[in-house]
Amino acid sequence: MRPRVYITQPVAHSAIERLRAVADVTLNHDPLHIVTHDELLQAARTHDIIFCLLHDKVGADVINANPNLKAVASMTITPADIDIAAATGRKLPVTVIPALLLNDATADLAFALLLATVRRVAEGDRVMRGGIFPGSQSNYVEGGTVSRKTLGLLGVGGVGTAMAQRARGFSMPVIYHDPKRLTPDKEHALGATWVPFDEVFRAADIVSIHVQLTPQTRHLVGAAQLALMKPTAYLINSARGPIVDELALVQALKDQRIAGAGLDVYENEPRPHPALLQMDNVVCTPHMGSAARELREAMANVVVDNILAVLEGRRPPNCWNAGIYDQ
Repeated sequence: MRPRVYITQPVAHSAIERLRAVADVTLNHDPLHIVTHDELLQAARTHDIIFCLLHDKVGADVINANPNLKAVASMTITPADIDIAAATGRKLPVTVIPALLLNDATADLAFALLLATVRRVAEGDRVMRGGIFPGSQSNYVEGGTVSRKTLGLLGVGGVGTAMAQRARGFSMPVIYHDPKRLTPDKEHALGATWVPFDEVFRAADIVSIHVQLTPQTRHLVGAAQLALMKPTAYLINSARGPIVDELALVQALKDQRIAGAGLDVYENEPRPHPALLQMDNVVCTPHMGSAARELREAMANVVVDNILAVLEGRRPPNCWNAGIYDQ
C-alpha cells in the first residue's frame, strides 16, 4: 500500500509531483483556507505524513490521532506551532527548512516595507485609486527620507546581514545590536557599528527587527523601547509578530511618538490589531516575506526531501528533534 501524504495548502507543482510519484497525495486546494483543527485532526487519522505550513497549528491531539503517523513535515524554519514534546515522546520526526534559504527574500520584503512606509508609497497608491492627484509638488503625501538615514538593526543573522548590505546602496549608516557581536572584519565589510540595545532605538531613524522568536524575545520591543525612538523614526518588523508588543505599538502610533511602521507579521495572526489597518502611516502585508516564486518552490522541495527520507527509513536532513534518532 502506498503511503498517504496530506498537504494543508497548495505548494509548488514540482514538489507535489515528486510526492505523487511515491505516495497518494491529498491536498487542500484553496490558498485562502487555513485548515481547521478538525480538518487537520481528520487528516492525521487517515494519512501517514502531514505536510504543513507556518500558520498550521499541530497540537498533541493531532500528533497522537494516528499511531501510524510517520512525520510532521513543516515548511517553516522554527516549528513554533507544533507540539515538539508530543512528537518527540512518540519518536516522531518533525522536519523543517534551513533558515539560509529565506535570507534574501525576507530582506527584500523588509526593505520594501521600509521604502513604502517612509516614502508613503502605499498611501500614495490609495490616493491615486481614489481619484486624487494632488499635484507633483504638493505636500499632501510628503514623507520622510531614506538615503543617508541611520538604520538600526536588531539582530544580524542572515536576514539582518542582508539588510545591512542593502542599506549600503542607500548610503545609510548602520548600527546594530546582537548578543553575538560580529567580528571587526565583518563589521567593516557591512559598514555596521555595534551599540547597546537601547541605543538602537535612541539613535536610529529606522529600526528593523531581525531576531528569532523565543520566550526571551517575546515583547522584546515594548512601550519602553518605543518611547526611546525619535518622533520622526519608523519601526519595521518582518521577523515574528510577538517580538513587538502590538498594543504598545498601536498606542505609540496614536500618540505620534513614532512616525510610522511597516509590518509583515503580527502578534495574533491572522488577526492584526484593527487600529493598525486604519492608520495611513502603517504599511501592512500578510506575512509574505518568503512569497517569492522561486524561493517557495525551493522550500517545498526541501520539505519533500525530508518526507522522502522518512519514507525510505533514513534520517531526514532537516530534523528539528533529531535526538530521536540517537536514542
